[in-house]
Amino acid sequence: MSLSNLPQDSRSQHVSTEGSVGSEKTSGPAIGAKQSTVMIDSRRRAALQEIDEAPFSLFHVKVCLVAGVGFFTDAYDIFAINIASTMLGYVYGTGSPLNHIGQKLNKAQDLGVKVATPVGTLIGQLLFGWLADVVGHGIELMIIIIGTFAQALSGEGHAVRIVGVLVVWRFLTGIGIGGDYPLSAVISSEFSSTRIRGRMMTAVFASQGWGNFAAALVAFIIVSAYKDAILNDPSIDDPVHVDYMWRLLIGLGCVPGAIALYFRLTIPETPRFTLDIERNVQQAADDIHRVLTGSENSTVDPDAPVQRSDAPKASWADFRRHFGQWRNMKILIGTAWSWFALDIAFYGLGLNSSIVLTAIGFGTPLTEGTRLIFDNLRNVSVGNLILSAGGLIPGYYFTFLFIDIWGRKPIQLMGFIMLTLIFVAMGFGYDRLISTPSAKKGFVVLYCFANFFQNFGPNTTTFVIPGEVFPTRYRSTAHGISAASGKLGAIIAQVGFAQLKDIGGTNAFVKHILQIFAFFMLTGILSTLLLPETKGLSLEELSSEDQGSFANGIPTTSPATDVTALAA
Repeated sequence: MSLSNLPQDSRSQHVSTEGSVGSEKTSGPAIGAKQSTVMIDSRRRAALQEIDEAPFSLFHVKVCLVAGVGFFTDAYDIFAINIASTMLGYVYGTGSPLNHIGQKLNKAQDLGVKVATPVGTLIGQLLFGWLADVVGHGIELMIIIIGTFAQALSGEGHAVRIVGVLVVWRFLTGIGIGGDYPLSAVISSEFSSTRIRGRMMTAVFASQGWGNFAAALVAFIIVSAYKDAILNDPSIDDPVHVDYMWRLLIGLGCVPGAIALYFRLTIPETPRFTLDIERNVQQAADDIHRVLTGSENSTVDPDAPVQRSDAPKASWADFRRHFGQWRNMKILIGTAWSWFALDIAFYGLGLNSSIVLTAIGFGTPLTEGTRLIFDNLRNVSVGNLILSAGGLIPGYYFTFLFIDIWGRKPIQLMGFIMLTLIFVAMGFGYDRLISTPSAKKGFVVLYCFANFFQNFGPNTTTFVIPGEVFPTRYRSTAHGISAASGKLGAIIAQVGFAQLKDIGGTNAFVKHILQIFAFFMLTGILSTLLLPETKGLSLEELSSEDQGSFANGIPTTSPATDVTALAA
């Protein structure tokens, strides 16, 4: 059902004129005002219907690329540090050598460089989620580029160690990355037509998998290119050329960020932002016409009076009014908790990567000296390439194939159910699964299936649903709240569970952590039941508001489009 089929009370009202029998006299200005309201409402509906029903075009490809490259950059920077931290350890580590493995970052240093970005991301998701509903998009990518470039140029002195400098810049980079989460979702959601919205948003989110893969691939290329230089370094305690390598690995993240920034600044604000936030109906209609036809000529007279709808403005009072209703609040709770529960396991699963890499032959090598450095870095890079290609990336594209056929809610439910079963098997069968080399192969299979059903499941849908189900004036804000909840789960996994895993001995508590993950996946099933199905509905239908009344600035509930009824 398109927006044009929603109730249009303003169109059904008849205007009485002077001289009609038994009618009140209506002044000319009153008639003009009512006609203007009807005209604005009609133009607003026509503009939204045009973009909701638009056939797939090159512009939709451009939107996916613009939003996707930004998300690719985010993922590259987040996952590159897992490899770069090993390189940093060889050059700047102050941890005591572990047998023959050479220098490494101590626990505090390793935790600092890895958790600084998620903490910044959490703040950025909340801050830029709110700002995007007020001023639009753009600045977040500039922060990512500056922060990434600064990391590559970091140094140290008597007053500050390089790890401290990196923590600061990674925190600032994280703020920019956090801002790109809601913006990438909203850009792809609000520019897409209804029938392909799920696939467009999934295509954007799949860039996370490619960013992860690219980080491992670039690391592998850099390690291979520096092979002779590493082998000819003075000693394992003075690997001069590894200092070049981590800077290249991190710094190259600027390249996709700069490309994304150029294209991000060349596309107009989304039509719904122009309609409902800037409230400029004529400009929105013109933007839609230009992006769908490829025309560069504007039909808007800059000197003409601006036609503005009277859509409700975002405010703290209106926010409390909207989300103070249980039917709206439960959706926000559902999106936030689902993302929180998922990310605890998504990031916590990485605690087991060393077991998996060892099982597939890419664990810590047995060589010595500078040869050890090369072999270890190559194993880490290739191992991460295999894990990305084996479980992460395929899951995204299974979601891409089915999200607009099955719907978002069934995929998320299926994912949480499968993950609950997988983590129960991994947790309660942990001792047996790691007892022998052949048993470890079973652990690897379960690990890959967990990665697969995270992405063919809630890791994708927790990104998609918050970008669809909230009103335009709070879409980015609510998506930011949901994403920040997920990042809080990631921080808990990386900080809390990483400290717990060695209770009672090395990796002795991991089985209990996996059992905890199973519990959180079970809660994800329950939180998913709070959510509506968004497949095939326009963003205006999903808002649970009568959009026809927006011409008069009075948001009301439309029983005919009560989206919460679909959650049952």
